[in-house]
Amino acid sequence: MWKHIVSNALTFIILGLVALGGFIAWAQGQYRAEGPLDAPICLRVESGSNMRRVSLDLEEQGAVSNASIFRVGADYSGKADELKAGSFLVPSGASMEEIVDIVTRGGRSTCGTEVVFRVGVTGQEIEVRELDPATNRFAAIAEFDPLEGSSDIYDEVRADADTRYRVSLAEGVTSWQVIEALKAAEFLEGSVEDVPAEGTLAPDSYEVREGTPKADLIAEMAERQAERLEQAWQNRVDGLPIETPEEALILASIIEKETAVPEERRTVASVFVNRLRQGMRLQTDPTVIYGVTEGRGVLGRGIRQSELRDDNPWNTYVIDGLPVTPIANPGLASLEAALDPEDTDLLFFVADGTGGHAFARTLAEHNANVARWREIEAERQEN
Repeated sequence: MWKHIVSNALTFIILGLVALGGFIAWAQGQYRAEGPLDAPICLRVESGSNMRRVSLDLEEQGAVSNASIFRVGADYSGKADELKAGSFLVPSGASMEEIVDIVTRGGRSTCGTEVVFRVGVTGQEIEVRELDPATNRFAAIAEFDPLEGSSDIYDEVRADADTRYRVSLAEGVTSWQVIEALKAAEFLEGSVEDVPAEGTLAPDSYEVREGTPKADLIAEMAERQAERLEQAWQNRVDGLPIETPEEALILASIIEKETAVPEERRTVASVFVNRLRQGMRLQTDPTVIYGVTEGRGVLGRGIRQSELRDDNPWNTYVIDGLPVTPIANPGLASLEAALDPEDTDLLFFVADGTGGHAFARTLAEHNANVARWREIEAERQEN
């Protein structure tokens, strides 16, 4: 009798272990399988939260099929105690395993509110924007010039620890413009006393934390520009009338200020390179403007004849060769164009009325292009 009872007990134990093994295998499959989420969501994890609260939130939003399996999986993987606060983008179809990784891997928030401080050639702007998880695109909810006031929305999001910050430098800004604009960046700390050398800051987008020292941000901009210049210099073509990386930086800054059309950069570069090879003066208006302003803001009017004749180290209508310094901070594309120009025999260009330029090989062709441009200007003034 006892043998029969023991035998039955062993059978039940074995069946229980088999069932348990089957359940574990099923749960593991559920944990790693594609999730039920039809569209991406932005998951907010509050500071001090725990995996139980997060799992229930995910289950309520339809991101996981079973909150208990989510928690057990997080425990089994050893990540249950590694939960990070923030706002995280959970893509459609994400498995529980992938979601656990998203909310525990660390780093910065991947969705939610972002403050972008834009430094442009004509001014600065703060944009507050929200990421739409469905489209993975940002939508602006507030825009303003920080020198002219603030925004209630901006003040609200600054109180949120999850708000992300970004500083964006436009191509062609001067170093003085960057330093002056950053004075209005209240989310950064400290000050920068000296204006960095012209051309040494990389136009780009920089993600920062609230309280980042301004000096650290400037150092990062300078380091990035130095790396770009070095790489472009290493990849330069042979036979250029450019002897040093510093000269390449100067030429790139002129290219940057001469055209806003990406497809034209290498063509504009070819004109200047051809002129340098032939010993012709560059005769480019942006250098005249820099000689007047020295990078401290925009000119805001036309160039005067007296300024075209002014003998200063930037005026390429007067001096031979390149100016003494860059006239702005050039972007990567202009650096690459300066050191890999298009192979042409072009020597002239003038605005064509479309935002681009008309190029010419001879002075006669150029004069005809200039005449057409003046006609366009006259028509615009009449209208």
